Amino acid sequence: MNIVASVGPALALDVAEAESIAQLRHQAESCTRCDLYRNATQIVFGEGPRKTEIVLVGEQPGDQEDVAGRPFVGPAGRLLDRCLEEAGLDRRRCYVTNAVKHFKFTQRGKRRLHAKPNAGEIKRCAWWLGAEINILEPKLVVTLGASALYALLGSKVKLTPERGHILQPANHPPVLVTIHPSYLLRIRDEAEQQRLRLDFVSDLHKAAEFGAR
Repeated sequence: MNIVASVGPALALDVAEAESIAQLRHQAESCTRCDLYRNATQIVFGEGPRKTEIVLVGEQPGDQEDVAGRPFVGPAGRLLDRCLEEAGLDRRRCYVTNAVKHFKFTQRGKRRLHAKPNAGEIKRCAWWLGAEINILEPKLVVTLGASALYALLGSKVKLTPERGHILQPANHPPVLVTIHPSYLLRIRDEAEQQRLRLDFVSDLHKAAEFGAR
């Protein structure tokens, strides 16, 4: 495990105060901390058991998550479920959430295309993510992709060199760094996709082993 000096907005900034995830979710339902709420269908809060060892953090809800009001239920979520199963990690043991809780998109005709949240939006939503982590007190946080990594460990920690590593910020839960499953869905070459998928499953297996300690 590598020690890191930096922390991101979810661990460095003031966060919401609540006694439970249910109470926190209720507070978040009326969130207007950034402008993303204006066009999103609803807030998509995290879900999972109160007593959890592992928190999985993605970037933001997608189109299907925005409609359903639940995280990771679209194509990337279904791929994540399969990879978790291959890694021996039951999603029902994990709390699954996102760095940003509202869907950011660009309208193209009838389609809503994913738009990457910016640093300001991630900082605003850290109010909720940091509180989720404080309430849950997990053994391990898994960052899925660069936006989640920024939210937890800041801009100095980069995804590519730290991929697959478990990093230890002072006075906070350790963080395992990996990719977002949506990245795998964008790879056209089948052999390359399979190779990177196996790497992703290997990262998730490290999380499973860590949580079982």
